[in-house]
Amino acid sequence: MAAVSVAALVAHPVMAVAQELPRNIRMVIGSTSTGGDTYQNAALVADALSQHLDINVKVDPVGTSEGLKALGRDKRGTTIMLHHDQVYLSYLYGVPGNEDPFANYSVGPTVAINPGDAFLVPADSPYKTMENVFKAAEAGKQIRVAIQPGGVSEIGFTAMRNAAKTRAPGSEKNFVPVNTGSQADKNQAMWDGLADLINGSIQANEQFTQLSADDAKAMRFIWITARPQTLEQAPEQGMGNTTRDQFMQYASPKTSVTLDGQKDFAFDKEFFLIYNKEMDPAQMAVIDKALAEIYQKGDLEKRQKEAFFIPNNLPQAEAQAHLGEKSKTIGILIEQLKTK
Repeated sequence: MAAVSVAALVAHPVMAVAQELPRNIRMVIGSTSTGGDTYQNAALVADALSQHLDINVKVDPVGTSEGLKALGRDKRGTTIMLHHDQVYLSYLYGVPGNEDPFANYSVGPTVAINPGDAFLVPADSPYKTMENVFKAAEAGKQIRVAIQPGGVSEIGFTAMRNAAKTRAPGSEKNFVPVNTGSQADKNQAMWDGLADLINGSIQANEQFTQLSADDAKAMRFIWITARPQTLEQAPEQGMGNTTRDQFMQYASPKTSVTLDGQKDFAFDKEFFLIYNKEMDPAQMAVIDKALAEIYQKGDLEKRQKEAFFIPNNLPQAEAQAHLGEKSKTIGILIEQLKTK
């Protein structure tokens, strides 16, 4: 009887927590690809929440605009969203249909940083380094860069143009955006010969860097945008067949994309949850509490690190303050670097 009573007491808090949320939750993400870092991160978080709360959280890759629309229609808590900085970058860049997430939605807790946001070139590209790229632009060569407009990839592209302008005014005009969609689209732009560089990630693209150089799909990293202090937190073994030290060669200071001639540009890609503005705060609190307990156990952290993510759980209030301040800072930067 005593054992049963103890078991009941232990189980009761979980049951009490779970009943605050719907049994089935749709986690929309701002990507239409199942091969990119957004889906990988969402799948890990959704699985952890499902197991911890004994509910069913299903990831649905619908893209940023459709995801926000779905979120805006559902205040019951049956739809939540997981995305990254793109959700406010799109608004700051003025992409049609993208509202201010801090005003129109409720930004939730952070879950991870991807230190692997990157730019890549074909394996047979004449550009071995970013220095080669800038020198080519200065010589009048057109540099085509595949990006997803209004997101993390565009701010990296904007930073390239700013660096080119800082180094040699006028050469920034030789950086031309190739506007695509998800990671699969950016990869295809490279394979079709439509782009000289593409935005990608360590998680999604490292596999293509391991192909033989004569393979039509083979790629090489050329720039990783993360702050070096963030990348240093990644597992030493790296990912796939590339070590952390090898990745560090593509990040500042080894690879320089200057901000102002003295400092390098760097940007951490952070993932976080987003809720309907009218979702019950008690439901949001349940997810906050569940994530805190999940990260305390360490299983999700381990899986994130294996996938080359940096675990980074800030509860909702702290996340809102941090991301709000980051948005303001980046907003000023975008106005200075914005693509004309």
